[in-house]
Amino acid sequence: MRAATLQAQTVNKSTVYRRCLPGGPWRWVLPGVIVLQNSPPTADQRLVAALLYGGPHTLITGLEACRRQGLRLGDMPPDDRVHILVPHARRVRSTGYVLVERTVRMPTGRSIGEIPVAPVMRASLDAARRIRAETPVANLLFEAVQRGGCTPAALSAELDLGNSRGSAIPRQVLKKITPLRSVAELNAKQLAESCSRPPTHWNPKLYTSDGHYIATPDAWWDDVGLAWEIDSVDFHYSRDAYGRTVRRNSRYGQAGVPVVQTLPSQMSSNPVGVERELEVAYQAASERGRADVRVVPDNAGVHGQGNPAA
Repeated sequence: MRAATLQAQTVNKSTVYRRCLPGGPWRWVLPGVIVLQNSPPTADQRLVAALLYGGPHTLITGLEACRRQGLRLGDMPPDDRVHILVPHARRVRSTGYVLVERTVRMPTGRSIGEIPVAPVMRASLDAARRIRAETPVANLLFEAVQRGGCTPAALSAELDLGNSRGSAIPRQVLKKITPLRSVAELNAKQLAESCSRPPTHWNPKLYTSDGHYIATPDAWWDDVGLAWEIDSVDFHYSRDAYGRTVRRNSRYGQAGVPVVQTLPSQMSSNPVGVERELEVAYQAASERGRADVRVVPDNAGVHGQGNPAA
């Protein structure tokens, strides 16, 4: 509760001060904001206190807003600050655990568990501009795309409209991830640049000569007909996902398409070994002869049977 609210309810200033002394029943959380208990505030109480400190129309943004909207943030750099957005005209400064960002572009928020938060697009970029490493920024923005309903183009447009401070790394990441679907693919693309023959396509749709869908590999060498799949355990952990992978591999086999399967962890723990495996697979595919398959752009129609989601 705000101290001013308590005073307006006939609790005089000296009583508020006395009850917040060490050993008293209350404690100060932020300037002008009190928690009516002596124990440390809970996570939600910290958020409410930050909102009270910011004043009317304040929104939680950054990582906490992303987390509350379903984004997975397991590998983010540790940060216990609460990031809030306040209207630019309000003279509020960062203090304690609260990071205050005054903005002339106050977004329309949404309430999650009675906590008003900035939309995913704004919240993810507000967080990304304060992270100084490319990989966690890429993870965060991929999450915004995959789980937050954003697109790389929309994120780039939002980034252009906002404060330029801290935008360099998010801007670089957005340029790289536009044709990709995960951080694992981004790492794969960087690793593949060192191969003697890098992939010719990323995420192409493959069809048989009579129009039956085969798969959408992460990477594809069209000259020899070699597919590369980055199969994360996290993505394939469910029974349904595992079943889709088995059916995909069966279609590869029926079409005569050789495929290299790599775990994301292999690219970080043994990049030289992964590169060597790709080189050997490429050589074997070139000696074997290319299967009769074709690459179809996303916007092209295809006649025949097959379901790209299967």
